[in-house]
Amino acid sequence: MKKIFFVCLLFSSIIYAQKPVFTLAKVEAATVYFNAAEITQSATAKIPKGTSEIVIKNVADYVNESTVRIGAPKSLTVLSVQFTRDYISEYEPDDSSPALKRVRDSIKIIEKEIQQSNIAKYAEQKTLEMLDKNQQVAGQQSGLNVGELTKMVDYYRKKRKEIALAENALAVKIQELNQKLTNLKSRLQVNVNKEEKTSRGKLVLQVMSDVAGNVPLDINYLTTGASWAPFYDLRADDISKPIDMLYKAQVVQQTGIDWKKVKLTLSSGMPNQNNQVPLLQAWFLRFGVMQLYNNSNVVMNTLNVRIEEEAETVSADRAKLSSVSNYTTINENQLNVSFDIDVPYDILSNGKKHSVTLKEIKLPATYKHYAVPKLDKEAFLLAEFNDYSQYNLLRGEANIIFEGMYIGKTVIDPNQTSDTLRLSMGRDRKISIKREKVTDKSGSRFLSSYKEQTFTYDITVRNNKKETVKLMLKDQYPISTDKEIEIELLKDDGATVNTETGVLTWEFKLKPGTTKKVRISYKVRSPKDKAIQNL
Repeated sequence: MKKIFFVCLLFSSIIYAQKPVFTLAKVEAATVYFNAAEITQSATAKIPKGTSEIVIKNVADYVNESTVRIGAPKSLTVLSVQFTRDYISEYEPDDSSPALKRVRDSIKIIEKEIQQSNIAKYAEQKTLEMLDKNQQVAGQQSGLNVGELTKMVDYYRKKRKEIALAENALAVKIQELNQKLTNLKSRLQVNVNKEEKTSRGKLVLQVMSDVAGNVPLDINYLTTGASWAPFYDLRADDISKPIDMLYKAQVVQQTGIDWKKVKLTLSSGMPNQNNQVPLLQAWFLRFGVMQLYNNSNVVMNTLNVRIEEEAETVSADRAKLSSVSNYTTINENQLNVSFDIDVPYDILSNGKKHSVTLKEIKLPATYKHYAVPKLDKEAFLLAEFNDYSQYNLLRGEANIIFEGMYIGKTVIDPNQTSDTLRLSMGRDRKISIKREKVTDKSGSRFLSSYKEQTFTYDITVRNNKKETVKLMLKDQYPISTDKEIEIELLKDDGATVNTETGVLTWEFKLKPGTTKKVRISYKVRSPKDKAIQNL
């Protein structure tokens, strides 16, 4: 019984001391989320029958170990999976591919040939030196007849020519061998860059197999080394045509492995990294202090709802791909949108932004101009879109090109309650606006203990464009927060008046080359011994 136990123990120790099986994983597909990526890779390992250890190299530098999934044939059982960046083994191979070994073997052969050729060339050189010395000695000797002298000269000429030709041939051969050596070393460097450059991340698998042989492995895991963000190019040739929108994505990855010819999917969802089943707990309401929070995920202020804000300028680069929509499939559910791209992409692990074109959209837009001359002397062009939810838009920056000229940058934010999406298309300097105070209709007068101040302004708008424009013009009069301050709107020139905010709005059409003037006038009555700071 003791002998049987000892044999079993020895057999198990031999199994677990087997040489690890090393293999390289290749990236097949990547699903990129806003803050992570799901990587799909494949590998093949030649394993023995029984229990063994497989080391899968060239996985991401950072892997969420709890998300690792291994697909294998039924004959293989995966006992455990461990992610590491510091795997050390005496069995770690020096050569990562047969191609590298062939190149290194060829370099050794060439170096040996060069060494032998140099020895042969040196021998020929020494033979030639010896021949020259013997010729000098023979020439100094006397008593040689003409026939003997002729034979000696012919022999010297013939021998010296043979040696010189042999030396020259060896020199040419050495030069050719050196060129081959240089080329081989160059190939070695290229192969090192292409084949030996792997990430530090490794998956160590303990497996048990019923049979020996090559086993295909499918590897899937989540990593935080990648992200993407939507952005848009908007081009409008004139206000009578739809806007050409190019829907794009900026993909960034620093996973430690290059993605070569991968199937790419972009998702607006957040990856679920927890395998535990969620359980609902009792939901108790209680009173507390109301607080206002800023959403830290919002990186820019939207121009879609707050149309008074000014658009910033940034350079734009138009990409026109007529058939890009044919290669992108959009899938939408209640929580997220995903874009499956059929065109294989190369995205290197260098942290640089890689532009991926998703879709081309023609947006039917209605245009209007918007101006607040009290704050800015120029008009802004607004584009309005209805039923925009059908385009699966996500929040992102948009570059604007209008009438063949770069205008600036705006933000598209579809996450709003309004039925209309509004985009600022930038300033339109062909709309001239002037706001000036009418001095003979403005002034101050004192009545007993009160002071009355009258303010009158004329706003003049001229359309210098070749087409009729719709204009929304805004101004305001002050609102009192003190019962001692009385305010009266004297003239609004047909504006829509918001008495709660004091905002006046005019909407009208201006034909080409025409001018329109509106007037606003209001009176402020307050105690004469008190100054109003912000009037």
